[in-house]
Amino acid sequence: MLKVENLNAGYKELHILFDVNAKIEKKKVTTIVGPNGSGKSTLLKAIFGLATIHSGKVYLNGSEITRVPAHEKTKLGLAYLPQTDNVFANLTVEENLKIAGYTLNEEEVDERIAIALDAFPELERFMKRKAGTLSGGERQFLAIATALVRKAYVLMLDEPTAQLAPKFAELIFERILDLRDRYHLTILLVEQNVQRALEISDNAYLLISGRVAFEGKARDLLEHEKFEKLVIGIVD
Repeated sequence: MLKVENLNAGYKELHILFDVNAKIEKKKVTTIVGPNGSGKSTLLKAIFGLATIHSGKVYLNGSEITRVPAHEKTKLGLAYLPQTDNVFANLTVEENLKIAGYTLNEEEVDERIAIALDAFPELERFMKRKAGTLSGGERQFLAIATALVRKAYVLMLDEPTAQLAPKFAELIFERILDLRDRYHLTILLVEQNVQRALEISDNAYLLISGRVAFEGKARDLLEHEKFEKLVIGIVD
């Protein structure tokens, strides 16, 4: 579904990722873990076109998209949802959903909004409220819902449970599984709650200092004898 090949990336002259190779399997949840500053969020941004790619390639469904602008990648079905500023706070929930479908005809927009509300029924009672008045968890629901309206089938979520109450964080994890199982989406996840993220994931990558230190099944990383040391960046 999504492949990264020998990726070297960062921000302008700053080099953060070094020769990163990754394969994100279709209709699976893949989590990227690692200590702070290891390049997790930078990898998502590089794939989406928001970081500087020095060398390497990115493929979506076998087609190279390395230099495709971010707004064009959105049209290809790729969605990147940052931790904050992922909705239009001054617009209502309904307006956010409708704007997400700006490239679709009116009938398609209504159809996609119905799908989004089926996935996140909590939003129905907030349709006329401004998104900025929602709780952090509700805004995350809305952000993901807008991606569904846009017909995204690959979701890249950057720390979606950060600063959320445990109840809402667990709801987000449950919905991620729902998006995989009911809607057959491919999920690439960067998450601070490492243990819970790995528990719901199929596959995992561990980044340390911008390099891949582990790739494989999430369960294998979770059960690794040096798991705690690895996720804070200690490699013997």
